[in-house]
Amino acid sequence: MLDSKGFDLWADGYDKSVGLSDDDDTYPFAGYKQILNEIYNRVLMNKGNAVLDIGFGTGALTTRLYGQGCRIWGQDFSQRMIELAKDKMPQAKLYQGDFSQGLAEELKQNRYDAIIATYSLHHLTDGQKVNLIKSLLPLLNDGGCIYIGDVAFKTRAEMENCRTMIGDEWDDEEFYFAADELVEVFPCMKFEPFSFCAGLMSLKR
Repeated sequence: MLDSKGFDLWADGYDKSVGLSDDDDTYPFAGYKQILNEIYNRVLMNKGNAVLDIGFGTGALTTRLYGQGCRIWGQDFSQRMIELAKDKMPQAKLYQGDFSQGLAEELKQNRYDAIIATYSLHHLTDGQKVNLIKSLLPLLNDGGCIYIGDVAFKTRAEMENCRTMIGDEWDDEEFYFAADELVEVFPCMKFEPFSFCAGLMSLKR
């Protein structure tokens, strides 16, 4: 698993490497741009003005929302990622911190129309994912929604089939989503697949 220094080193080439994987329809980023576009459209369609991005990276999605007038808050544990995102979104309120340890206190003081996490929560164990989502729900305004786009599968059996297909390239240090297990905890959560290895989970308040 990359630590914050690893992401600092990866930051400048991150968007390019993700784009190549998505364009080639390969693990782990097949479907990446489709998922980001879908979240972008839904946030704007729901007139969500206040947006929290957890693990925003270089700001690939939030920069677009920022350009449409959304107010952006975010947390990432790479200082270099924050610098790159801040250049694109000078008015955004961005904080450094490991979200596996919880959100920055400043972020807990606000309420959001949309909370988004794209390709970031697979660094959390399944238990940590549940705890984080539970902590995020009270931060939503009425009608607000959590959007999680990531390497995800409807069932753990589908995940294991993909692991077998991918072989040695599979990253055993990351914890991918088995959506049906999350739905057991959050019955209102919806899962939509966007590729053979990625999907969008949404949970409204």
